[in-house]
This record gives sequence, C-alpha cells and structure tokens, in this order.
Amino acid sequence: MWKRIVLILLLVLSFSLSNPGVAFAAGLKSFVDSNDGYQFLYPNGWLQVKVANGPDVVFHDLIEISENVSVVISPVPENKTLAELGTPTEVGYKLGKAALAPADSGRTAELINAAQREVDGKTYYLLEYEVKLPNQQQRHNIASVAVSRGKLFTFNASISEKRWPKVQQTIDEVVNSFSVY
Repeated sequence: MWKRIVLILLLVLSFSLSNPGVAFAAGLKSFVDSNDGYQFLYPNGWLQVKVANGPDVVFHDLIEISENVSVVISPVPENKTLAELGTPTEVGYKLGKAALAPADSGRTAELINAAQREVDGKTYYLLEYEVKLPNQQQRHNIASVAVSRGKLFTFNASISEKRWPKVQQTIDEVVNSFSVY
C-alpha cells in the first residue's frame, strides 16, 4: 500500500514539474474592492503588494515577481462613456503611449489586438500588447478597460514573453474576470 501511495505522489510531482502551466492554472482567488467598485480573480500563489503613488492594487507572482496584475483608476473627462473615449483600437493606442511606453521611458508597446465585449450592461475593451523594455526583454500585456461612475478602470496583466505560452489560458481567464460595478 505504501508503495502505491509513493508511486502516485511521484507521478503527481513529476507531472507538475514537467508541465508548470498546469500547476499555474490550478486555482484562482477572488479580490473585491467594494469601495472603488471592482473585482477580479488572480492566481493562487500571487501576493498583494503596496505601491506608493501607483496603481490602486497590485498582485505579483511569488516566484516570478515581475509577473503581475494591477488596477489603475483615473478620472474620466466630463463623465464620458468608454465609447466616447474612442474605439478599442483608439483607446488601446492611447493607453499604450501613456501607460506602457511613455516618452523617454525607453520602452515600446505594440498593440496587437483590440476587442470589445459586453458584460451585464457594461462595455469592456480588451487590449493586447507586446512590450519591449530598454534591456531588450519582452513582455506580454493584456488590459481590460471599463468606465463606471465617472472613472476609467484599467486592469493590466503583465507577463514575460518567454512564459506567455505557458500561462496564457490562466491570464486570459484572470483578465476576463475583471468587472466594475
């Protein structure tokens, strides 16, 4: 009986080590900010960190600490709707220049996909970028953008390009879980 238990444990361990994407997608936790009115799921094993003068909230991977999700809240001029701010592509280009690759940052951000979806009467823009850092590292960023109560909410997930294929399914689920109310 002990041999069988040890064998099963070894099989599970070897499967987890040979396919880390499966271990990564093993579970998600919920984060709710009822004061600001948004919520999302984030991967198990990620920790919330405080960032002074930065995003409203940030979570990062315990092991790959550069992999993170964050929420930035900005005022919307004259209480405009998301559609009044522009199409998904227009908003995507503006966000890329303003947040992901501002002037003099040495970063470049290429918008590779822009889409729109409706959830419970709210419009969300889903934006996908390839970002190149000054040290030539590449990152994959996925953002979900929405307007609610006169504020622009930007949920951003940033993953190293080398790990993107392994974690894409989980990160897509995380980004699609973002909702405002």
